[in-house]
Amino acid sequence: MRSATVAIVGRPNVGKSTLFNRIVGGRPAIVDDRPGVTRDRNFARAEWTGRHFWVVDTGGWSSDSSDILHSGIRVQIQTAIAQSDAVVFVVDTRVGVHPGDLEVAGLLRAHADRVVVAANKADDPATETGHFAFHELGLGPPIPVSAASGKGSGDLLDAVVALLPDEEQAADEDMIHVAVVGRPNVGKSSLVNRLLGEDRSLVAPEAGTTRDAIDSPLRYHGRTLNFIDTAGLRKRSKVEDEIEFYSTLRTERSVERSDVCVLVVDATDGVHAQEMKIAQAAWERGSGVVVAVTKWDLVDEKETTTAVRGEREVLERAPFLSAVPFLYVSSVTGLRVRQVLDQVLEVAEHAGRRAPTAEVNRVLEALVARTQPPQQGGQEVKLYYASQIGVRPPTFAIVCSDPLAVPESYRRYLEHGFREAFGFRGVPIRMKLRRKKRRQ
Repeated sequence: MRSATVAIVGRPNVGKSTLFNRIVGGRPAIVDDRPGVTRDRNFARAEWTGRHFWVVDTGGWSSDSSDILHSGIRVQIQTAIAQSDAVVFVVDTRVGVHPGDLEVAGLLRAHADRVVVAANKADDPATETGHFAFHELGLGPPIPVSAASGKGSGDLLDAVVALLPDEEQAADEDMIHVAVVGRPNVGKSSLVNRLLGEDRSLVAPEAGTTRDAIDSPLRYHGRTLNFIDTAGLRKRSKVEDEIEFYSTLRTERSVERSDVCVLVVDATDGVHAQEMKIAQAAWERGSGVVVAVTKWDLVDEKETTTAVRGEREVLERAPFLSAVPFLYVSSVTGLRVRQVLDQVLEVAEHAGRRAPTAEVNRVLEALVARTQPPQQGGQEVKLYYASQIGVRPPTFAIVCSDPLAVPESYRRYLEHGFREAFGFRGVPIRMKLRRKKRRQ
């Protein structure tokens, strides 16, 4: 069971990503005048006339077989075509029929019954005639559109939706969004590919191959996990290229919309300050966190205490990660990779867990009996009662005599106590102290 999928293909710099952004709304794909900006398949949901479907943006088709990236992009395009229910073939009316268009048309001819030709950059579709030249491709009547202004996009989408099969299932509102984050070249895309069982994201030896945040849905134990393979985050001072700046911005936004962040750390290179900042940002935004230490197969002379020592070093720098699961995996051998999915499900479940009010107050009473809150100016601070008021992240409200008199250290003590009592593994806990209202 799956929703329909629409792939957008074409040679470089014809406006595929601009059209993608136009269809899905917003700017989820990076757009630049230079060709070759889009490298991976970029997934996003779209809706037209009440019909929901996935849209896939692909890299530009190139016949250069000597370049490993171009070869990989061609494989990505072929995979997107094979897995889609409809294909939007984007061409440039200002340039006319290009040799590259003929190559892509040859690739699509076997799928002509589900192809729509979008003759882009037609600023006035009502009077344009440049699109007529693309009848030569033999893929049906071209539809003139302007992805930049939106003109003609309604006619294009009408034609696309007409090709889609009956919708098999409604959009999964119970989807768990999982952002895979970390520094460049630590193995994020390799881990996602291993989890998905296919080369969904492009992998190359040089750092920075992934530029967009790539959404990849996966069904696991009855839940839909939407993996977001993000571009590696660097220090802002090192982000010199404009495209890399936008990639970094996309990554940060992906963290904001995630339910769980999988922080990928290179076992052969250790934990860097930037990774601590990534984890801290996810934690402060309320996302669950799982740490996946990759390339574990490359660590020489592993001892039984190697992982323990590594975790201890990390926790000394970021104590909040003591509540986070650590996994030592290898994308090459598959070592413990499946456990990443299990931990994501567990963390997501803990994020939505709700503790009964009676149990919350029982725990609070026991914590106060064990350690009283410190006094301020000789005045006793009283904690009266508490309840859980929110989930994702779990949020507790505690009514007390003076919220300002409760120090941060005691708040952390209460947080630790609630975590011990109720679990909440891998997710932050929010504490809101409120003053007891006086009776009138």
